[in-house]
Amino acid sequence: MIAQIGSLTSQESQLQSEVSTGLRISAASDDPTTYGMVMAEDSQGAAINQYSSNATTALAVNQASTSALTQIKAIADQASQIATLATGTLSSSEMSSYGTNVDQLLQEVVQIGNSQFNSSYLFSGTAVTTPPYAPTKDVSGNITAVTYNGNTSQAAIPISGSANVAPGSDGTTNQGLAAFMNSLVALRDALNADDTSAVSTAQSGLQTTENTIINGVSELGAVQARITVAQSQQTSLSQTIGQLVSNQTSADLPSTVVKLTQAQNAYQAAVQSAATLMQHDLLTYISVQ
Repeated sequence: MIAQIGSLTSQESQLQSEVSTGLRISAASDDPTTYGMVMAEDSQGAAINQYSSNATTALAVNQASTSALTQIKAIADQASQIATLATGTLSSSEMSSYGTNVDQLLQEVVQIGNSQFNSSYLFSGTAVTTPPYAPTKDVSGNITAVTYNGNTSQAAIPISGSANVAPGSDGTTNQGLAAFMNSLVALRDALNADDTSAVSTAQSGLQTTENTIINGVSELGAVQARITVAQSQQTSLSQTIGQLVSNQTSADLPSTVVKLTQAQNAYQAAVQSAATLMQHDLLTYISVQ
């Protein structure tokens, strides 16, 4: 009778736990086989969550790089317009005024080129602690040349078990930006010198480097598409695994409540039977014999 009451107590406790937590399995002893499967699925879910976090980081870096490069592209358009106007008939003062405008554009591009995201330089490759574009200045503080101090490597971020992405711009684009800055220097100097022939030469350099910028923006857009597709897949997989784990571990509450009621009734009956049995002493059983 004691063993039966103990068994019923354990069963009732288990069912009460299932009703209160909504879980059929909370320990390996509840269902060793299913628990092992759930642990494997939880591990897979944790990996997906990490890939999702990586994708979020990669997307942020990509968007910051795209934004900066798009701003530089807009500046390149302005510089090209100025170069086109300057190949016509302009006065020396007009050429000088345009030279001042180009100098302002140059300073702005250098500043954007050395922009950071989360304390890392966007256009330095993997040398993220090094400012990528180092301007050389004359005694008057005018930029005379720009040197690229980054590298051509790209940091790869895993966004799935079989795919990595490099969210930032590549080495060709990064070096091309330095060439673009130096083309701006040449254009500014040509304008200040009122030299239309030098302006035409600088304009040709601008067109070449602007194509590099356009290609860089396009490549970043393609990477962004890959990241967003990966995020969509991760969300779907995470939901699927979560539902699978829930199906395997969740208790069927209506059925569990019925079982709990039956176990409670059985326990009460066992206790009552034991109480009745304990009302007799040993002499009662001897006299019966």
